[in-house]
Amino acid sequence: MCGIVGVIGTNVAAPILYEALRRLEYRGYDSAGIATLVNGHIERRRAEGKLVNLGAALERAPLSGTTGIGHTRWATHGAPTEGNAHPHGTSLVSIVHNGIIENHAELRAELEAEGSVFSTETDTETVAQLVDRNLRAGMAPREAAHAALGRLHGAYAIAMIFAGHAELMIGARHGAPLVVGFGEDEMFLGSDSLALSPLTRRIAYLRDGDWVVVSRTGAEMFDPEGNPVPFEIRQTALAGGSIGKDGYRHYMDKELHEHPLVIGQTLRRMIDPATRRVVMPPLPFDLAAIPRATITACGSAFYAGLLGRHWLESEARLPVDVDVASELRYRDAPLSAGGLALLISQSGETADTLAALRALRAGGQHVLSVLNVPESSMARDSDMVLETVAGPEICVASTKAFTAQLSVLACLAIATGRARGTLSAEREQVLVQALLDLPGKAAELFDLRADIQHVAAIVADARDVLYLGRGAYFPVALEGALKLKEISYIHAEAYAAGEMKHGPIALIDRSVPVVAIAPSGRLFGKTASNLQEARARGGRLIAFTDAEGAAGLRGIAEALVVLPEADPFTAPILHSIAVQMLAYEVALLKGTDVDQPRNLAKSVTVE
Repeated sequence: MCGIVGVIGTNVAAPILYEALRRLEYRGYDSAGIATLVNGHIERRRAEGKLVNLGAALERAPLSGTTGIGHTRWATHGAPTEGNAHPHGTSLVSIVHNGIIENHAELRAELEAEGSVFSTETDTETVAQLVDRNLRAGMAPREAAHAALGRLHGAYAIAMIFAGHAELMIGARHGAPLVVGFGEDEMFLGSDSLALSPLTRRIAYLRDGDWVVVSRTGAEMFDPEGNPVPFEIRQTALAGGSIGKDGYRHYMDKELHEHPLVIGQTLRRMIDPATRRVVMPPLPFDLAAIPRATITACGSAFYAGLLGRHWLESEARLPVDVDVASELRYRDAPLSAGGLALLISQSGETADTLAALRALRAGGQHVLSVLNVPESSMARDSDMVLETVAGPEICVASTKAFTAQLSVLACLAIATGRARGTLSAEREQVLVQALLDLPGKAAELFDLRADIQHVAAIVADARDVLYLGRGAYFPVALEGALKLKEISYIHAEAYAAGEMKHGPIALIDRSVPVVAIAPSGRLFGKTASNLQEARARGGRLIAFTDAEGAAGLRGIAEALVVLPEADPFTAPILHSIAVQMLAYEVALLKGTDVDQPRNLAKSVTVE
């Protein structure tokens, strides 16, 4: 989950590295650091806390040198202190690392027995000390790095520089992403192409297990045995200037306002406006022949998968299993031969989802991924990718990527229903029209900000909040509760509304707001009954609904947020945006760090 970057060039490296780290800070912000080669010697600046603290350190004591590495940290081994901040190293080598070295304790004991002196609690320093030992034994940097890499167990992406070698940087990956950037008389390493997009559009990805030797004029890649391997230089689609706040107070506010655009962009990839039909790219398997689907993801993407299951089962009549990726890979569940593995991820680098992908492929499943980064590790391991056109999402709490995922899953359900013969042409036209209406409906939600702020004032004073939803709205309740926890630090739990009386109702009193996602429809009466039960126990009821639902909830709910009328097929997407907006307004009242909540990072590349 950490971010790493490296540069060899002709310009002073530290400002380039700092700007690249700014684009990687979503990966972790417990501490940050930069090391450069100054007159052949390694010098570094590090700081605890957010990247701005490193910026202040660099202002007090600037770093020169045109070769360097940088790191922004999400702490795993060792507290988030300046002493444990990367880069780590010795007088001979400096290293930045994303991931976990699983055998670091064994290696550390071996090195300490030989006289190595450690100064941190991190697993990363073990790598540096291992390379240092090899250098002191007379190995050249390339040999020393290769020998050290062969000793490591775990997931990692690593970049290292060497004293006295200004024209050399070595990188390696095993289970965590690493990108090589090709410039004019300069070269780069980075955790992802977003970090490098202002610097170059020409990139190459290391295959898992490979390592790379980088000079100012090019790169050589090798497999774990040291054999040269070919690589492809690609043009990344990311634009260098795409991460500004554009006048919004927070990235989250900006990204919330991008929902209509992102939904529209994503749908344009999948719907032919002339025929009003979903158009799928050529698939290497037959949707009609799929006996069963398995959806897996983490966090908000998992909740998107729950709603995707609802659509696939109701419209395509396809049996679907859904599991969080960190559980699926260990369940050893039986899989239907020729089944579909449907993976959902914003980054395409989530460690648990990648591991689940490999397990599902080993189980004979076709692999289809819904991703926001089509150049990611998950994309390269999939049979086919359906892209969410959300653009860079910088706020750690996912917003626009979630609704883009839902837009893709809705289209996939339509296409699957058509292929399986369960969806008539007339029904497809109705569903497609509902999707085409969605961007405009989403834009109308921002007219409800005053109503959502009123509700936020009720929620902000609470210690505990319950979210309720039925059917397609249960995943929306889960998303709302997660967002509130993530950015306001208020404890929130989501339940299927019918489950409230099976335990959670014991928690309800006047201090516990109950947020219900309860639009009109065939399940409305049952949800309204659940709310009556909560009201009888003193619960403060808040309902997100539509005009018809509002008429039935007046006198029951203390506060109502009435959303625009929408087809039941797409209404859950609108309600998802609304509950995200509520979390944002509560966080503003609480004064928390909206974009960078404590203890979190966006791209979870460690287990």
